[in-house]
Amino acid sequence: MSDTASRLSEQELAELCALADGTLPADRRAAVEARVATSPELQELVRRQRLAVTATQALASEPEPPSLHAAIEARRRAPDTPRTRPRRRVLRLAAAGALAAAVATVLAVVLAGGPGGPTVAEAAALAAQPATGSAPSPAKGSETTLALDVEGVTFPDLARSFGWRAVGVRRDTVDGRNATVVYYEKSGRQIAYVIVAGEALSRPSGGQETDRGGVRFQTLEIGGRRAVTWRRAGHTCILIGAATRDELLGLASWKGGGTRPY
Repeated sequence: MSDTASRLSEQELAELCALADGTLPADRRAAVEARVATSPELQELVRRQRLAVTATQALASEPEPPSLHAAIEARRRAPDTPRTRPRRRVLRLAAAGALAAAVATVLAVVLAGGPGGPTVAEAAALAAQPATGSAPSPAKGSETTLALDVEGVTFPDLARSFGWRAVGVRRDTVDGRNATVVYYEKSGRQIAYVIVAGEALSRPSGGQETDRGGVRFQTLEIGGRRAVTWRRAGHTCILIGAATRDELLGLASWKGGGTRPY
């Protein structure tokens, strides 16, 4: 997410911040909202900015500590560069009585991608990259799992029950987090199953939510491709590709695909 922000101009960042805090002029709102609607990354950036605004407003009644004054003054005296300008705006939002700890949290959430690391959209983008290795074999003694896992969360063997044959694997990183992708094919179509290492990522905004067996699944479009994301054993999973929404949900919610709870 920090890469997304770095690619935006000062004017674009300012308009996104204004959209989030409700100060964007009416004659620019439609154009900016239309652009955000086509980009999951921008949607996440706006969502985080709104969280920052909400956090600072909620803390506005708190006494302002001297350390916050010092931090703001130090930032104001720093050289004015495109890199520091968005941070200045966040500090101005925080100046209305927010605690110093809240400022640090706002900066981390809005500019650094938040405690959950990369976004679901960034992780899903790995599925569009080619495989770097051969497909994993079926797990020994199992008809439902492959001999591959991410921190104990196994990849399903979808061949016997659904006809989707594993054809390759990719091991990669996204925003410093390890992620593994298994690619499946069926009748000329391909889907990809992504599992991200570490704690679960923040849930994306938008999409359609479905509850199956107490698990919350979100189906949405990512980069023009249909996808479903959910959590298994505290890890973010993404299934994306050339399949219908019902197919993706059926595969994602199949309990035979893993030995650990969803």
